[in-house]
Amino acid sequence: MFKTPAALFRVFAIAEAVTWTLLITGLILRAVADLPLAVVIGGSIHGFVFLCYGATAILVAKNNRWSPGPFTLAVGSAIIPYLTIPVEVWLHRTNRLAGAWRLAETDDPRDRTWHDRVMRFFLVRPVLLGGLGVVAVAVIFTVLVIIGPPGGRA
Repeated sequence: MFKTPAALFRVFAIAEAVTWTLLITGLILRAVADLPLAVVIGGSIHGFVFLCYGATAILVAKNNRWSPGPFTLAVGSAIIPYLTIPVEVWLHRTNRLAGAWRLAETDDPRDRTWHDRVMRFFLVRPVLLGGLGVVAVAVIFTVLVIIGPPGGRA
C-alpha cells in the first residue's frame, strides 16, 4: 500500500489536517450547541492521528536521512492546524520525500549502525512494523488519555 516513504507521509499529513477539522468542529459544537462530547470524539481521533503522524515523520526522516531542521519542521507542523499539508508539499519539492524504502544495506557507513539495521529489519516486515506501530501509538494514546487533555479537565 505504501510503496514509498512519500506515499505514507502524504496520507498521514492529510489525515492530520482532516482531524484538525474534526477537532475544531467539535470545539464549535461545544460552544454553540453545548455538545462537549463532540470535542471528546474529535479530540480523540485527532490525538490518535497526531501520534500516528509523528511516528510516520520519525520513520520517514530516518529512512530518508533528514537533517534535524526538516525533521523538526515536519513533526512540529502537526501542532499548527493544517500546516502538515504545506510542509509535505515543501518536503516533496525539496526532494526530501524522494526515493524508496531502504531495505538493504549499502556501502554507506551509516547503514552499519544498529538503528539502521533495526529499521531495515522492520521495513522488510511491513505487517510487523505496522502492527507494532499501532500498538505503540495506542499505548501512548492511552497513557495520554489517562493523564488528561491539554489544559486539564473542565
